[in-house]
Amino acid sequence: MQEIPTQELTHRNEKVFFAFRTMEENHERTGGKPDVPHRHDFYTIILVKNATGKHFVDYVEYQIKPNIIFFVNPEQVHQVVVEGDIPSGDIIMFNSDFLMRYSIDEDFIFNLGLFSCGTGTPPLLIPDGGMNKLIALSNEISDAFTNDEPYKFEVIAAFVKLFLIECNKYAVPSQNLNPQNLQSGRPLIKNFRELLDKHYSDWHKVSDYANALNITSDYLNNVLKSNLGKTAKEMIFQRIILETKRLGLHTELTSKEIAYRLGFDDPSHFSKFFKNETGESFSEFKVQLEKKLNP
Repeated sequence: MQEIPTQELTHRNEKVFFAFRTMEENHERTGGKPDVPHRHDFYTIILVKNATGKHFVDYVEYQIKPNIIFFVNPEQVHQVVVEGDIPSGDIIMFNSDFLMRYSIDEDFIFNLGLFSCGTGTPPLLIPDGGMNKLIALSNEISDAFTNDEPYKFEVIAAFVKLFLIECNKYAVPSQNLNPQNLQSGRPLIKNFRELLDKHYSDWHKVSDYANALNITSDYLNNVLKSNLGKTAKEMIFQRIILETKRLGLHTELTSKEIAYRLGFDDPSHFSKFFKNETGESFSEFKVQLEKKLNP
């Protein structure tokens, strides 16, 4: 079993910082066969006009259906499985270099909350009227991408930003969150997530992250709970479980080897941890998910 493949952003076999294609083009390229689970080094937006199937994002299964939009963050593992007729939809892709070149602050992307490194952000189901507006914006992006006019990418960047702002209208905030608190907590949440991605295998305690951020564990928990509905401990455990699933499905590492790689001194403690968090053993998880991904 190979490591999870990472796809670079390309157009006509050349590396680029922005690309646009349709779901129909992808379907033709693959002959209608699903991709293998993979990750990107770029942001991906999938606007589904008319299609059915399944979309696995970090091993969470979502239904593909008309008027739904998926946002896939760089490094998330995903797989699209289209069923039935040829799909209809648009795929918008861009990397951090695109954002930097055309003055879209990456904090703007983060603050919208449409892209998420976790599994807490579901796709958006858009009403017909809203979808018509988003399709019109996507058509503007497509037109600009296919024409080599002056300021081509400045035009694309402007419409991408408008597209994301429009999508944000349909994002449902967590239970009765105070927008002012949400905005003030964003920098801390971003810094915590960056630390978590670097240290999930060696920092398992909330105090490790709180000390690095020069705050108390209670304050960190309060900010995360009030903004995201999860404690720091829950997010740390969620990140460890996610990496366990990635390693379990895409490498030949044993459960014992994964335990050591993720900072557990005792493999039996790791096995108990996994079952407590997921409700199933590691071997049961592998069997069930392999059936879903490879029916």
